Amino acid sequence: MTSGEYPSPVMSDLDALAREYGNRFLLEPAPDHRLPRHGMRAVDAMRLLGEELLLDGLPMRNLATFVTTWMEPEAQRVVAENLHRNYIDHAEYPRTAEIEQRCIRMLADLFHAPGETTGTRTQGSSEAIMLGALSLKWKWRARREAAGKDTTRPNLVFGGDVHVVWEKFCRYFEVEPRIIALQPDKYVIGPADVEPHVDENTIGVAAVLGTTFTGHADDIAGINDLLVRLNEERGLDVPIHVDAASGGFVWPFLYPDSEWDFRLSRVRSINVSGHKFGLVYPGIGWLIFRERGDLPDDLVFYENYLGKRDATFTLNFSTGSSMVLAQYYNFVRFGHEGYRYIMETMQANARHLAERIAAIGDFRIIGSEKEEQLPLVAFQLAGDHNYDEFDVASQLAAERGWMVPAYTLPPKADHIKIMRALVKLTLGHSMVETLADDIAAACQVLAEKGTLHPHDRSRVKTGTGY
Repeated sequence: MTSGEYPSPVMSDLDALAREYGNRFLLEPAPDHRLPRHGMRAVDAMRLLGEELLLDGLPMRNLATFVTTWMEPEAQRVVAENLHRNYIDHAEYPRTAEIEQRCIRMLADLFHAPGETTGTRTQGSSEAIMLGALSLKWKWRARREAAGKDTTRPNLVFGGDVHVVWEKFCRYFEVEPRIIALQPDKYVIGPADVEPHVDENTIGVAAVLGTTFTGHADDIAGINDLLVRLNEERGLDVPIHVDAASGGFVWPFLYPDSEWDFRLSRVRSINVSGHKFGLVYPGIGWLIFRERGDLPDDLVFYENYLGKRDATFTLNFSTGSSMVLAQYYNFVRFGHEGYRYIMETMQANARHLAERIAAIGDFRIIGSEKEEQLPLVAFQLAGDHNYDEFDVASQLAAERGWMVPAYTLPPKADHIKIMRALVKLTLGHSMVETLADDIAAACQVLAEKGTLHPHDRSRVKTGTGY
């Protein structure tokens, strides 16, 4: 045997060495269908998970999701040090409960609530929307019962630009969805779209501030004026719930004079995602009511088995306190001016990206600088090409690891294909330049080789993160 040569160990020797050096996970398939008979060393379990997650995309290149992918180290420490603290246990963690209420009061003030109000922390905007819509149904039913009228046919009016959770609510809680279809040249809704669908059985109108599809807002002020008129002329008492999952932390800072919130009399509740432009990791959402009376008493439950009598208004129960505390950290860390600076920074980079993509010559930008919009770029191919938006998205992912979604609009505009790039704080100016260059390069490659695969609508992914 020459110097540097070693005999090959048998498998039992490898097993022993693996146990000694912490590499056991290299010799076994990942546990799958059942719990493994024996556990493994902590370092092995950590490295096994690490290798699995290497196959995921990089969050910093995920321009599909609205959800926050980076927080400051100090905020990460707040999160890590409070994962074990149960948010729902107000008896044992009264300061956490107080901090939640501080956040609710700050958001109510940000949304111009006229007086004392209430709200709740939720797991995300999906839970907040479920609770807000239940409140609409309960209030409608109480009004109908007081008038001695039928309560068996509630309906809810909203546009095709909403998140799927609104249809889920209608199916789960037996409410007729009256969905206003989008049009090829109109991706939001206004009063003229809403009016034909409203009647005495309408529990409310859901309006969107910052749509998933293009980042624009429904005409909430116009819808409010319509509902005020219908109340005066026909006695229809129809409230508005604003789905501000994405826009609730954008409009107050970029468009402070735009009236979409409690400044409008028919707006009775608002949801917002703290884990989107509230700049917190998943999952934190908020539901804010205009007045305490907008939350029906019989939707609030009381229990005392955690140490004292507590009121709960949630679909989930136990969950960590970390994200509530992280939200408060952001509020006191950034303040109003800090949030404004962050939103303006993202908006400036979004406009620069739009200019660069338009300059490629293959795309049409949806919207303009004059329109109120989330910090994103929605765009689509213009003219004839031997490839489509799904091919561009796939090419970007395969060659450069960018996650830029391609998707179609809802009926009746479902033949319209769009791409969308979220411009969050992690996408700085130099990254914008690189992304634009990579989009141009992807188009050049596709122009030479054509479509990558048959187009399958089941691959559509908008990356909302409610």
